[in-house]
Amino acid sequence: MEVFVVKNEDDKIRIDSYLAKQKNGLSRVAVQRLIEEEKILVNGKKTKPSYKIQENDKITVEEEQPKETNLKAQDIPLDIIYEDQDIIVVNKPKGMVVHPANGNPDGTLVNAVMAICKDTLSGIGGEIRPGIVHRIDKDTSGILIVAKNDKAHINLSEQIKKHEVKKTYIAVVRGLVKENEATINMPIGRSTKDRKKMAVTKNGKEAITHFKVLERYYEHNVTLLEVKIETGRTHQIRVHLSQIGYPIIGDAVYSNGKNEWGIQGQCLHAKSLQFKHPSTGKEMYLEAPLPEYFKMILGTEEKITESQIK
Repeated sequence: MEVFVVKNEDDKIRIDSYLAKQKNGLSRVAVQRLIEEEKILVNGKKTKPSYKIQENDKITVEEEQPKETNLKAQDIPLDIIYEDQDIIVVNKPKGMVVHPANGNPDGTLVNAVMAICKDTLSGIGGEIRPGIVHRIDKDTSGILIVAKNDKAHINLSEQIKKHEVKKTYIAVVRGLVKENEATINMPIGRSTKDRKKMAVTKNGKEAITHFKVLERYYEHNVTLLEVKIETGRTHQIRVHLSQIGYPIIGDAVYSNGKNEWGIQGQCLHAKSLQFKHPSTGKEMYLEAPLPEYFKMILGTEEKITESQIK
């Protein structure tokens, strides 16, 4: 247990901000979680993350040691784009789930990363495990960062929260998109008709998607898009593009899954990430090459070329 006594110069600061500054490696999100679990007390009493501390307040912090997770390491081949002592950046294949859940207890990206990281894993959330700081859907391929320690996990999470991580996706959609560039600003929430789906809804959370046409394929009635998102809502790109009448080819949930190419899973690829390295602060730009099936969907005479998506 650690004890902090508030000094005059820290008077009126939010407790979550204060402790995040006092304890190197502890994020505001982690502080808020500990407050909810009543592991942080002020003058022996429970508090709120918004509480503004006062001079001479006695703050006690009881942090639990990360426990061993019951997830198992599995020797699953991964396409590693970059790796150092803090992060692993992988090109996730379509069909791979990021984290174990009901129906997918193993064979996930986390299981594979655990075999690679061995003892150098993040303990965020009270479990020793790889730091999944962002996710992509099972049937979306592409680039993904995994934190190998708490410091990297906290830093990357903060960058994402502040919208400092730039993500670029490539999609093939049904129909010939009229606009060369456009922004979709429509709130997304849980569908009232099907709780397993997301939808554009008045009571949803803000969701902003930008897209640019890279190529229109008139013969096949499809369009190749570059997509960037400001927010990270569940299924955001898939929901937004379907809502404006251009569903992603192969998306079984938001386009009935119909496509003459027999593609299983949506033609959506997380192409690149731009972020600051969590330890050095160096600007990083990394890309995941386009999957072969993605290139072939438009036919042998009109393949998507890498030069088109630079």
